[in-house]
Amino acid sequence: MDKTTVVLYPGLGGIGHLTPMVQLAQLFVQHGVAVTIALVKPQEEPASSFSAAVARAAAADPSITFHVLLPPPCPAEEEAPRDMFDRHRLMDAPLRDLLRSLPAVRALVLDMFCAGSLDVATELGIPAYFFASGATILAIYLNLPSVVANMGRNFVELGDSPLSLPGAPPFRAADLPKIVLDDDDATRVFVRLFERMPESNGILVNTYESHALRDGGGGDEKHECLEWLDAQPDSSVVFLSFGSRGTFPKKQLQEIAVVLEKSGQRFLWVVRSPRSEEQNFGDPLPGPEPDLDALLPEGFLERTKHQGFVVRSWAPQVEVLGHRATGAFMTHCGWNSTLEGITAGLPLLLVLRGYDEEVVKAEEVEAKVRWVMESEGGRALRERAVAEEEQGRASIE
Repeated sequence: MDKTTVVLYPGLGGIGHLTPMVQLAQLFVQHGVAVTIALVKPQEEPASSFSAAVARAAAADPSITFHVLLPPPCPAEEEAPRDMFDRHRLMDAPLRDLLRSLPAVRALVLDMFCAGSLDVATELGIPAYFFASGATILAIYLNLPSVVANMGRNFVELGDSPLSLPGAPPFRAADLPKIVLDDDDATRVFVRLFERMPESNGILVNTYESHALRDGGGGDEKHECLEWLDAQPDSSVVFLSFGSRGTFPKKQLQEIAVVLEKSGQRFLWVVRSPRSEEQNFGDPLPGPEPDLDALLPEGFLERTKHQGFVVRSWAPQVEVLGHRATGAFMTHCGWNSTLEGITAGLPLLLVLRGYDEEVVKAEEVEAKVRWVMESEGGRALRERAVAEEEQGRASIE
C-alpha cells in the first residue's frame, strides 16, 4: 500500500513563506506521512538566494521531497503575467500534473496567497487546507471581504481611525498592508483570495495559544557570525535583520551605521543590497552580495570591528536569536521573525518614527536602541519577553 502523501504549496511567497512550510513538513514526517513541497522560483528574490534556502532545507531533512514546478510557455498572443496573482494562475497546470503523478495524495496545503489553486484540488477531489501566519492577521483578512463590501469609502480615508474586527484587537486603518490601502485592481484580487479561504477544508494557523512555534532545524556548518557571538558577553548584542526581502536605500543604511557606531552598543547587522530607484517592492531583488565599502560610511567597518559584525545578505537567524549573547532584535516584524524572536525571549524593536517617510533618522534609531538596552523600561520589556518565551514553551509542551 502506498504511503499517505501530503503536498505543500508555498507558491510565490519566497523564502519567508517557504521556511514555515518546511517546519510544517517536518511535523508531517514525524507522523509517518510522505511530504512533497511544490516549489516555484520567485521573481522577487535572486535565484541563488532561493536555491540556497532550498538546499539548506533539504540538507536539514532529506526525507522531504522538493519538486520545482515549471511554468508552461506563454503563447505569443497572450500578455505576460502582470503580478503575483497572474503568475500563480499559470502554475495551476504544472501543480495539477504533479498531484496526478503522486501516489495516495490525501491533502494539499496551500499558502494563504494561493487561493486560486483551490480549483485544482476540487477538480482532483483532494482536500485542501490553507496555512496562514498569525491568528490576528488571519482574523483581519477573513473579515476584510465583508468590511470592504459594506464600506462606502476606502481604508486610506479612514487614516488613523481605529478598526475593530472579530478576533483581533483594535488597530489603525493606516496599519493595514499597502495592497489593501491602494484600492485598485490588485486590492480587489487580494480581497477575493480571503473571500475564498472559507471554501477550503480547514485552516492551519502558525501560532500557539499564547503565540509561538518551535524552531526548525539547520545545517551543521557554523556560520562565522555565531563564532563572533561566542566571544561577546551575555545579552549584549543588538541583532538587526529585516527579512528575506528587507532592503534599504544607501541613505538609510548610512543612518543606521552612524547610530550603531555612536551608540557604542555591540551589534550584529544583516545588510542587503538596496533596490535601484526604478525598482518597486514587487520587482526582483538585486544580487545577494552587497558592496559594504560602497554602502556604509567610509572606515565604518574598520572602526567598529571590535564592536560589531556586519553580515552580507543572510544570517542563521534562529541560531542568532537563540544565542546567549543576543540581547535585542530590531526587526521588520514579519511573522517568521516575530515568532522566532518571541521563542528566543527577546525584546523586539518594531515602531520607529520616519518608517513611512523617506528615512528613519539616526537619532530615532539611537534612542530606541539605547532605550531597550540601557533603560528601566527596556529591562521591563526584556522581562516580559522572557515570560512570553516561557509561556510559549509550556504551551508547545
